[in-house]
Amino acid sequence: MRRRVVVTGMGVVTPLGTTVPQLWANLKEGKSGVDFTTIFDASNFPTRISAEVKNWSLADVGEDPKLWEKRGRHTKFAIGAARQAVNDSGVLGTVDPDKFGVYLGAGEGQQDFYNFSHMMVAALKNGELDLAAFIQEGLKRLDPQLELEQEPNMPAAYMATHFGAEGPNFNCLTACAASSQAVGEATEIIRRGEADVMLSGGAHSMIHPFGVTGFNLLTALSENNAQPQKASRPFDLNRDGFILGEGAAVVVLEDYERAKKRGAPIHGEILGYGTTADAFRITDTHPEGRGAITCMKMALRDAQKNATDIDYINAHGTSTQVNDKVESLAIKEALTPDVAYKVPVSSTKSMTGHLIAAAGATELIISLMSMRDSVVPPTINYETPDPNCDLDYVPNAARDRKVKTILSNSFGFGGQNIALIAGAV
Repeated sequence: MRRRVVVTGMGVVTPLGTTVPQLWANLKEGKSGVDFTTIFDASNFPTRISAEVKNWSLADVGEDPKLWEKRGRHTKFAIGAARQAVNDSGVLGTVDPDKFGVYLGAGEGQQDFYNFSHMMVAALKNGELDLAAFIQEGLKRLDPQLELEQEPNMPAAYMATHFGAEGPNFNCLTACAASSQAVGEATEIIRRGEADVMLSGGAHSMIHPFGVTGFNLLTALSENNAQPQKASRPFDLNRDGFILGEGAAVVVLEDYERAKKRGAPIHGEILGYGTTADAFRITDTHPEGRGAITCMKMALRDAQKNATDIDYINAHGTSTQVNDKVESLAIKEALTPDVAYKVPVSSTKSMTGHLIAAAGATELIISLMSMRDSVVPPTINYETPDPNCDLDYVPNAARDRKVKTILSNSFGFGGQNIALIAGAV
């Protein structure tokens, strides 16, 4: 028999709140974490707004900021969220180090755009790139340690060292599906008995010139600069793209029997995990939602649940034209229309922005809070219905509702699809 896996600790660092209670309170009130970009000068970019983590320091969670001064922004976020999660769980000192692992879905840290620009200027000779000059300028300008610190695997490495987790250590980077995939795979590791406790979740910070330029070129970002807090409008007819965010979310996953024996707080149980690939196009989801439908059905089978058991769906809901249309279609197909029309579906990205690799774990934590308090968070900025998006999106105001079982969707560029199902214990 496979072991049951529960969540015994949670922590977040997000644009809308840097603790779980703060994030949850702001979500219930329908607040937005979107504003004008300040991390770099975005005044000449098509998108000049984002969801930044502001006024936060590792000192807020009892860590010495000086020890992390030269670490990547994503690593700082990850350690901050993990410290909250392990404190919440009380797991440290109770688990054998070799049965304590880390599985993150973390993206890169802040890229050194300005030194790269100087390297390009130094290397341009009569309109041609002199590669040798480019390399020589890089050797003068770039700090190899600082460059290494931006690698996606650094948060997982530092987390293991900081908390003494000597068991399995992985990082996956499947774009917007990464932290949900990490939670699913970490769950499987505990189910198989390869670890007793796993720190899982994700961290990312793409609010830099390279990140914004890339998403602008893909026409994926909203350009509603005149109304930052109204720019993210999932499922609304007039949506024009997502808002780039940043942050981290970490959960402590633990074998249920072990958690129960030590009297740990249990926030919920990971019941089901589904993972598929569209095998279609790199930047477009399959127009019929093929992979999304399959992964939701897979998660239901894994959880041994029926569609009628789902009380709330935290949608991927990016606020792009294609994603929201296809996800709505896929939910109806996976759950059947009769069921889908009765289940509240909300996109909390309308408030947090899109945290990319950190999005899924953040939304899992939000879903667990929804289950705890019997409150479904809203989709804000929903004003004009779209005939292609005709589900109950909990428009603009939180709703009281008994929630025992949740479904959380995450779909990434590249066609990766993840569905997680969690329930009350």
